[in-house]
Amino acid sequence: MDPEWGTRAPPPSPARSRTGASASPEIIGNKTSVAMASSDVKPKSVSRAKKWSEEIENLYRFQQAGYRDEIEYKQVKQVSMVDRWPETGYVKKLQRRDNTFYYYNRQRECDDKEVHKVKIYAY
Repeated sequence: MDPEWGTRAPPPSPARSRTGASASPEIIGNKTSVAMASSDVKPKSVSRAKKWSEEIENLYRFQQAGYRDEIEYKQVKQVSMVDRWPETGYVKKLQRRDNTFYYYNRQRECDDKEVHKVKIYAY
């Protein structure tokens, strides 16, 4: 009976797994792609910063941590609020994609020589 079972069992199980495997990822894949498309906002244009401002300071901090801006950070990390210093409003703490944290000072961190590296994304 074992040899018979061994010869009978393999043909049905691959057919079932192929059917289940092909149908399941497509359904999951479609749901995922639809969910990603609705929450994934892409920038339309990019420009470089010319002079320092509070907005540029915060963009500098997001880009140091590996994100375009606050919008992308909130999408990736699924957070509604970003930790900010109450005195200045600058970003206080960001979690990188590898789950380590960047902590920032209350004062300005983006020197004048670094301002031209900051990208400003328009949506």
